[in-house]
Amino acid sequence: MGGIFGTISKKSCVADLFYGTDYNSHLGTRRGGMATFCKEKGFVRSIHNLENSYFRTKFEPSLDKFEGATSGIGVISDTDAQPLIMNSHFGRFAICTVAKIVNIEELTRELLDKNMHFAEMSSGSTNPTELIALLIIQGKTFREGIENVYRHIKGSCTMMLLTEEGIICARDSWGRTPLIIGRKDGARVASSETTSFPNLDFETEYELGPGEIVRITADGMEQLRQPNKKMQVCSFLWVYYGFPTSTYEGRNVEQVRFDNGYNLAKTDPVEVDCCSGIPDSGTGMAMGYAAGKGVPYQRCIAKYTPTWPRSFTPSNQKMRSLVAKMKLIPNKAMLNGKRVLFCDDSIVRGTQLRDNVKVLFDQAGLKECHMRIACPPLVYGCPFINFTSSKSDMELITRRMIEKFEGDANKNLDKYATTGSPEYNRMVDAIAKDLGLTTLKFNTIEQLINAIGLPKCQVCTHCFDGSSKFSLDEKADE
Repeated sequence: MGGIFGTISKKSCVADLFYGTDYNSHLGTRRGGMATFCKEKGFVRSIHNLENSYFRTKFEPSLDKFEGATSGIGVISDTDAQPLIMNSHFGRFAICTVAKIVNIEELTRELLDKNMHFAEMSSGSTNPTELIALLIIQGKTFREGIENVYRHIKGSCTMMLLTEEGIICARDSWGRTPLIIGRKDGARVASSETTSFPNLDFETEYELGPGEIVRITADGMEQLRQPNKKMQVCSFLWVYYGFPTSTYEGRNVEQVRFDNGYNLAKTDPVEVDCCSGIPDSGTGMAMGYAAGKGVPYQRCIAKYTPTWPRSFTPSNQKMRSLVAKMKLIPNKAMLNGKRVLFCDDSIVRGTQLRDNVKVLFDQAGLKECHMRIACPPLVYGCPFINFTSSKSDMELITRRMIEKFEGDANKNLDKYATTGSPEYNRMVDAIAKDLGLTTLKFNTIEQLINAIGLPKCQVCTHCFDGSSKFSLDEKADE
């Protein structure tokens, strides 16, 4: 995934930029970067590897290099090194993105055939942010250049461009990832997460629509392109990677998670002693479930936040498994002899959950383990954004079960994705048995959409049912 933050002020913006970017840290783990501009120094940039440290730890000692800046952009990235500073017929500008480019190899060949070259490489491959920058500079204006990105890429791209005149903010053409504008006296801000606003004294002013482009300055905001009519905002904003205090499309993350759990509890006949969330993204749902069921909410598992505060975990599977084990600590005093219902955001591979369940029974004396999941089973990989580190659909536990039943992991997917079908029930029962659960139940698409509160046609549910209304090839403005 990834998160971006930009601010422009009539006075120094460095503190706001530093802390605001840090408030996007839950969205990525690989790299962090900031770029600033002031008339005296011009553009200044710094990028650090975050795989073994944190944004604040890396950047705080070197904040003096940005002294005097009145505008800047920052990024937490799970992919490439950014922001990048480009020189073009527009003049110099810095750029950062939240993007997934499915056709990156094809576009790379096309640009090389036009005698363009790439200076930045990520793990030996094209840096997606540089590719986007090269597509932008083919336009006569920034607007034309960004529209060129919208026309060419398959996947998604939300971006910020820091120029000498202000910060240009452009939301993905389908609105799959958010971008929100905030304001306070003498300053404006744009961010992936409204969580970054309150403690920096910003108030939400405007949320960009799909494909919309605006330029912000300390004094105001100018619309450069109107939003598209169609939207497919990612449902996982509310299910998983959104921070509880953030709001997208007018719907707060924590409220959606609470409602999701509350509504599920009203249709669930299971009898339990208490309800507990799997920290962190399962907590809000568990509180809602407990309220809807009329059972106590108890912290039967605690997250060790002093050294494991982040939601996302390392891209290396071996390290991910170790982190999962180390950061979640079962509370035997709350578990021993109990029938406990746990809420979690999703099941991807199932590896971590299987290990955790075994510990709960073997070491904590759990009597029954009932698992409730905020979203439907993940049957399809996501071609639009990087919401998990899965590289193949076969990493999904659902696909492995389907292959076991059908001999072909791609057979009858629509039947397995249909809640209540014989194939669906068989798959869910098999997953529950594989993970050692007493019972397992997933939320339905209808329940999830109801909690989000947006029309189904405006929310992407592709990973659940494979039926994103719009394909990779279709354009949002068509």
